[in-house]
Amino acid sequence: MKQLNLRMYAMVIALVCIWIIFTLLTNGTFLSFRNLFNLSRQAAVIAILSIGMVFIIISANIDLSVGFGAGMLGAITAILHVKENLPIFLTIVIVLCIGIIIGMLHGFLVAYRRIPAFIVTLGGFLVYRGLMLALTKGETISLPDNWLKYIGTAHLPQVLGWILMCVGVGVTGYLFIHQLNNSQLQRTFKSILPIALKYFAICVSIVAIVVVMNSYRGIPIPACILFGLAFVFHFVSNHTRFGRYIYAVGGNTNAAYLSGVNVQSITLRVFAIMGALMSIAGIVMTARLGSAGPGAGRLLELDAIAACVIGGASLMGGRGTVFGAILGAFVMASLTNGMSLANMSTAWQDIVKGVVLVAAVGFDVASRK
Repeated sequence: MKQLNLRMYAMVIALVCIWIIFTLLTNGTFLSFRNLFNLSRQAAVIAILSIGMVFIIISANIDLSVGFGAGMLGAITAILHVKENLPIFLTIVIVLCIGIIIGMLHGFLVAYRRIPAFIVTLGGFLVYRGLMLALTKGETISLPDNWLKYIGTAHLPQVLGWILMCVGVGVTGYLFIHQLNNSQLQRTFKSILPIALKYFAICVSIVAIVVVMNSYRGIPIPACILFGLAFVFHFVSNHTRFGRYIYAVGGNTNAAYLSGVNVQSITLRVFAIMGALMSIAGIVMTARLGSAGPGAGRLLELDAIAACVIGGASLMGGRGTVFGAILGAFVMASLTNGMSLANMSTAWQDIVKGVVLVAAVGFDVASRK
């Protein structure tokens, strides 16, 4: 646990350093309210995929299909709503069901047919890319200005943002008191201080996010979807039997099986969750861009995997957190956004992100020693 906390603090410090560097390189543009608003929308898609990917990685698997999978599901969303004239709610439900079915198919092949996840999802990568090209016929499908596009481009009223801030601070305070009441620690200043500092940092972060977003327009809808999913899956991973079983399966599959854990069922459900989140990411991405095209979702799977690894997940399985993956997603999005504002070429952007990924893994190996 101390190692995970150390890794999390190091990533926060690294993110702050990245923001400071790009603020200096862009003469303050990077930390402008407008750019932070746009950054939160840009990071949402990667972060949503990272939530599902961290579950996959914790269970000692991998999913290479989520990028083009999200692009294909986004294309299906546009086709059903624009060309087939289906209502928005029905379109979203159908796309979610398709994503869950895709995830369950992946999980079935991995868990019950013992095909390596790398091969199954690499095949999915190629299939979904081909299906996306076939469905769009190589053309871009634009969305009309309606509630579907609203999901990716709109923001909450500022008053609602302040209300959510108060609720978030109140819930954080309740969780702090709840942890103290259920903790086995002695009620001393030395033992309570680390817990208090953690929850104080959470409260400060909530207030800072709302203040920054409301200073420009309001909290973006994609960011609201992201943080809602984050809290749900954080609860699942830390406070449910299913979450504990995922860590057990990834940490030692044989020991988990001998302990009575249904390893195949856990694997199937983890991939189903990934499929559902892939659907949500595809819908949000299509709504934010206002269109679905044949190249949508390219390399998103690599960004999601990199975000999880940067956030502390181990590719060997058994270790990782939801909020760590989201933090890693914001590191990746900040690098892309900052280098674009600094007019760095695409070649150098890929080089820098690759170096950061290797450095994060190197730090992880060094910290475990």
